[in-house]
Amino acid sequence: MTIEWLKPLVGHPGPFATVYLDATRAAEAGDRDVANRWRSVRRMLAKQGAPDGVLRDLDEAVDRPTRVPGPHGRVLIADAEGVLVDRVLREPPAVMAGVWHQVPSLLQAARSADQSVDALFVAVDRQGADFSAVDGEGHLVGESETFEGSHDEVSKTSSTSTKRATIESRAEDSWRRNAEAVAAEIGRRVAAAQPEIVLITGDVRAVNLVRGALGQEASRLTVEVPGGGRQGTGVHPDAFATAAADALDAFRERRQERSLAELREGLGREAGAVTSVDDVVEMLSRGQVKRLVLSEDLADDAARALRSWSDGDAGGPWFGGLLNGRHLWIGPEPLHIGVAKAQLEGLGVSEGLEELPAASALLRAAVAQDAGLTFAPAGSVELMDGVGATLRWHDDGTPHESADSMSGDSARRMAI
Repeated sequence: MTIEWLKPLVGHPGPFATVYLDATRAAEAGDRDVANRWRSVRRMLAKQGAPDGVLRDLDEAVDRPTRVPGPHGRVLIADAEGVLVDRVLREPPAVMAGVWHQVPSLLQAARSADQSVDALFVAVDRQGADFSAVDGEGHLVGESETFEGSHDEVSKTSSTSTKRATIESRAEDSWRRNAEAVAAEIGRRVAAAQPEIVLITGDVRAVNLVRGALGQEASRLTVEVPGGGRQGTGVHPDAFATAAADALDAFRERRQERSLAELREGLGREAGAVTSVDDVVEMLSRGQVKRLVLSEDLADDAARALRSWSDGDAGGPWFGGLLNGRHLWIGPEPLHIGVAKAQLEGLGVSEGLEELPAASALLRAAVAQDAGLTFAPAGSVELMDGVGATLRWHDDGTPHESADSMSGDSARRMAI
């Protein structure tokens, strides 16, 4: 999962309002359900001292419907300058809460986003295509965009004035040219939006022609989902949504396993990956991290801490924390990160130093260097401190280690 959606938070000193909201709309109540939930969370924020201006900005944002069907959640993060993050979550949050604090609460949002897939949906026939977004459950989201090929001789219906062979040749030529035009449009959209996967469905002959005309990158991303079609073609939406959801689930599993396999391989050969907070921090400070890997247990801990906070236990653990509230130091630049203040001072950084909960500091540095993020399920990989990273490169300054050979401190090792 990419986490560039957190980039608007980089450089903002806080405090922040973090809102986790169940955005599901009941058929009979509509937006009233969401409005009632938001009023409860709003009172929570006001009680913690969130300014009226921040609350008004959030009011306006929450009033804008997500237009996403079925159960889903929403995370919003705002400061005095306005709403910085407004993201739909695949599932309603485990804890619905609002927090006004110096740092945003990100782990729940990041974990939910790890289950999201940036997909482009294309339904084709022999004349053109409909382009749509699709949610994590396989349902179409928002308005479709129609693209029509310029060749309209798509029927092989016979004519008394034209030979059948000529009609068939013209029709097949039109199919091919329209397919080439659709393939070119898919390639343009892939280059512009960079989706993770392209789901294609529709007329079987048209699908085959379009796939055969795709460029290399679009072809690599494209997966066929049978049973769908363009709007108005009589496709059963629920049955197709099930097939699309299965394709997205399979993609998520492949994506996660690729990331964890790369981490396991790097740790096994003691090159290309590190684990433990200290070593991950060192690699982040060098801009060397390709993908940050966190234990799902850490997200569970953050959810429990957030629940305590929302229940009024403001003296509980810092909700963005890691390792029982461990903190890290950051400086004014995104790659200024260290396990101790002295590390940054040794680099000549004397101003703008700040201590943050470890999870917030790790995510901040990862976002700044365009690193990805993966959550590791129980039993999938062995991590020290519940954190690891795969690396963009390996040199003499990279820690040479494996999960079994690092510090010998077995108490810090977390089998997850």
